[in-house]
Amino acid sequence: MKQLWSQIRGSIVFCGYVINTLFWATPLLLLCLIKLIPIKPLQNTCSSMLDFLASCWISCNGWMERYLHPISLSVTGATDLSKDDWYMVISNHQSWVDILVLQGIFNRKIPFLKFFLKRELIFVPVLGLVWWALDFPFMRRYSPTELKKNPKLKGKDIEITRKACSKFKYKPVSVMNFVEGTRFKDSKHAKQHSPFNHLLRPKAGGMAFALAAMPEINKIVDVTIHYADGVPSFFDYLSGKGGKISVDIQIRPITAAMRGDYQNDRQFKQQFQQELNQIWLHKDQFLCQRTSDPQHLQGEC
Repeated sequence: MKQLWSQIRGSIVFCGYVINTLFWATPLLLLCLIKLIPIKPLQNTCSSMLDFLASCWISCNGWMERYLHPISLSVTGATDLSKDDWYMVISNHQSWVDILVLQGIFNRKIPFLKFFLKRELIFVPVLGLVWWALDFPFMRRYSPTELKKNPKLKGKDIEITRKACSKFKYKPVSVMNFVEGTRFKDSKHAKQHSPFNHLLRPKAGGMAFALAAMPEINKIVDVTIHYADGVPSFFDYLSGKGGKISVDIQIRPITAAMRGDYQNDRQFKQQFQQELNQIWLHKDQFLCQRTSDPQHLQGEC
């Protein structure tokens, strides 16, 4: 009976999410079309309204979370966040639920979360328009093979991304980056021979590239998510079976040593990787403290 009620609740909440999404999608898509008009003041106004609508969508999802499928969420660490600052938000990644957790925690506390996207994704029907209208930065990265064939492309990727991010020079932004590049799985962990107990190896290239392209970003919001009762699926989360979730937030400064030419400066590349590995080590230690594995509790993590 309990299982049946859980499935019914999950279905009701899922329908609520769909209705909420459709409700806010209508004015959002209308504003997307208006923003196509090449009048800068109009586009800036649309951008602010689009961020507001997206925040309203998240707030409504949060209301459903509180009253229809409450979760046990514990947040520790930094609280001095601002909507008027520029942030690079990094986090470990285990489930699509991570995004809902992050949106719920940071909504209206920092600028609306943006994701760096591959340039090709702008051509995805409807979504490409929405991502563009919400000012998601589109990146273009040239592979070593492309650069070898055409040396004139050297530095072009940074130039293209800086141009895409120029709108954030005066407009605070939060850029989201799942540094591991994929969701954590035991099989992936074993295949990578990861030196961390609960994390995959961090991929430094994308983060270094983004920081080089956006000098306005001055702080790292380092987030660590732990699911005490196992990583829930999206439907488990909607059904109220997310279990206990612990989130730790650390604010880290972005020093001059973290900005440079990651692709061509070997010394900087090694230095940046070491910096990121240290952050990942602290993150792994937090997860070790939260785990119920006896060997980790004994300090073997």
